[in-house]
Amino acid sequence: MTTTYAGAAPTLSPSRRYLRQLGIDTQYVLIGFPIGLMTVVVGLAGFGVGAGTVIIWVGLPILVATLMLCRGFAVVERARIGAVLNRKVPHPVYRSGRDQGGLRRMLVSLSDGQSWLDLLHAIFRFIPSTLAFSFTLTWWAGAIGGLTWPLYGWTLPSGPDNQDLPEILGLADTYLNRSMFYLALGVFFAGTLYWVVRGCALMEAYFAKGLLNGVHELREQVTAAEEARDLAQRQKAAAVSAEAVALRRLERDIHDGPQQRLVRLAMDLGRAEQQFADDPERARAIVAEALSQTRETLDELRALSRGIAPPILVDRGLRAALTALAGRCTVPVDLDAPPIDRLDPAVESTAYFVVAEALTNVAKHSHANEVQVSVQRIATGLIVTISDDGVGGASLAKGHGLAGLDDRVRAAGGVLSVDSPEGEGTRLTAALPI
Repeated sequence: MTTTYAGAAPTLSPSRRYLRQLGIDTQYVLIGFPIGLMTVVVGLAGFGVGAGTVIIWVGLPILVATLMLCRGFAVVERARIGAVLNRKVPHPVYRSGRDQGGLRRMLVSLSDGQSWLDLLHAIFRFIPSTLAFSFTLTWWAGAIGGLTWPLYGWTLPSGPDNQDLPEILGLADTYLNRSMFYLALGVFFAGTLYWVVRGCALMEAYFAKGLLNGVHELREQVTAAEEARDLAQRQKAAAVSAEAVALRRLERDIHDGPQQRLVRLAMDLGRAEQQFADDPERARAIVAEALSQTRETLDELRALSRGIAPPILVDRGLRAALTALAGRCTVPVDLDAPPIDRLDPAVESTAYFVVAEALTNVAKHSHANEVQVSVQRIATGLIVTISDDGVGGASLAKGHGLAGLDDRVRAAGGVLSVDSPEGEGTRLTAALPI
């Protein structure tokens, strides 16, 4: 992925990009040297005078003024290094005492750590600035002077009292040899110009970035790590909640369905056993009814097993499982699920249960005439949408039927949204990461 900064044209040829970056780095280094001279004078003088007179309170406003000036230089420097690093450098948040009195405001400024880092950068930036300026100026002078020497070298005197470098090295005192020598030097400096200037600019820019944004970036990293930890904790809590809801529902379904049928089956078989001797026909009728109860119990157990791990989902994938699910729904389903590659089992399972729970709620509560199911895979995840033309009024709030489904989606790292105005149907959308 190519990152551009400050309107840089992404379609520039490599040679033009090199020239453009060379110009940016050169002006950054050349302008940074006089700015560095100013900041070191301001920083040292202001800090020296302020620290020396702080005992008589005169130094406090001087120190605060020095920190403010260094903060201004830091703002300018952050804007400048963005073009060198090819990315925007954010500004850290400074402590503010605007709502407090004059003395407290000064104390707040003096207690801000980033302000002192700005001062430190203002004082010591002349070291990398001087080194970068020296190398950059030398390489530019060598490249321009060497490449253009044949144009002006003939005007320079050359004699016993004014020997130039080729003569000292034992070369023949001819204009052609001197031209070739200096031209070779010019080619060397020009060939290495981009890399030397780029290295000098990066050295100065990273020094500034470390002092002016290092603490801010560290805080952002800590904040991001804390947010990731909180998200993981929320997903874990959602997973536990979804599992608890699923277990309670399974327990209720077993208690209300198969368990009651099995109790009745046991009672019927007991009555049949007692009547075999006295009334065989009645006993055979009871056994036949018990067989019917057994089949119905098996059907209910199969239906419950689909809610745990539908075999068709494991064997044939999400599209086949949703097709079978739509075929069993009592409300006509318009399914839009194009063939997609197999996804992570957790994603497929979550998507399946979103559709299954939604269709169950549609059949029980919506009074809808039709429901539409859409599954779309995008670059970042899977979008599952279920919409109906029923009475609406669905909600993700606790105590409603969709709360457990929301926990299941959040446990998978996704987001579930419901749009269900009264009398206008329901639209349920789940976005799942892949």
